[in-house]
Amino acid sequence: MVIDPCWGQTTGQTDKESCKHNLLANHPLLKAFLAGSFSGTFSTVLFQPLDLVKTRLQNPTPALINGQNGTISMASVFTNILQKDHISGLWRGMTPSLTRCVPGVGLYFCSLDFIKSTYFSDKTPNAMESMAIGIIARCMSGAALIPITVVKTRFESGVYGYDGVLNALKEIYRTEGIKGMTCGLLPTLFRDAPFSGLYLMFYTQTKSAVPIDLMNSNYSSPIHFTCGVTAGILASIATQPADVLKTKMQLYPNKFRGLWSVVVYVHGEYGPRGYFKGMVPRMLRRTLMAAMSWTMYEQLTQAMGLK
Repeated sequence: MVIDPCWGQTTGQTDKESCKHNLLANHPLLKAFLAGSFSGTFSTVLFQPLDLVKTRLQNPTPALINGQNGTISMASVFTNILQKDHISGLWRGMTPSLTRCVPGVGLYFCSLDFIKSTYFSDKTPNAMESMAIGIIARCMSGAALIPITVVKTRFESGVYGYDGVLNALKEIYRTEGIKGMTCGLLPTLFRDAPFSGLYLMFYTQTKSAVPIDLMNSNYSSPIHFTCGVTAGILASIATQPADVLKTKMQLYPNKFRGLWSVVVYVHGEYGPRGYFKGMVPRMLRRTLMAAMSWTMYEQLTQAMGLK
């Protein structure tokens, strides 16, 4: 028998095993963070090519435009990437994506769990409360990781030639200061916060419509995934314009004076359709990624005893 060095309790385990067991048992937020980070890792790696194509569609290179007579499609972007960078080129920006998404998804689910356990421990949030919870949780994680979001966007664009995430952060801070590190924060929050709020609202509402017996059956995973896909499609369409504005601001910080100048530029350059450039790959990625993350999170939290 040993005295647990973490909590001062007498146990039959080794010091290391006892610490690990008690840390997870007494910290549900840590469980939520770990479950969210794990689900975020898998989905980020799997759907990175769609995020890369989305960024290229929103900011096409002159060679790509000229080569396609002014018309650009997902297929032409995929082909261009494969010709120039081979199959590995589809995962360009993978490091900053993981650096952002893994702790970001973990923080998001951790924030959700904290808000729900603190303010909704004795009831189920209604539609508007679910939206508010999603918005608050996403704002917390999105604001904390905005510098990595800037680096991720620039890596995927192919416009910048940074050697790595740390090198990119140093270079941005040296040449652009804090303003460059937080560039595009407003449209990022305008995109991510409503997306998360709408997604959580649609997700909880569609899930609540499923009979409880069916939800607890062997079909729970495909049901969670279907609810996630439905919620992701609706939320992606509603927040696509903010994603276009965010991409432009982060790629060309010296070109625009503020959010309104980007709105005017996109409208003047592309018309109303410009606000929905890259919608298909983004909708596919965000929908499938969110659905997979939530499905894995639901299963992991059940396995960890959070539900």
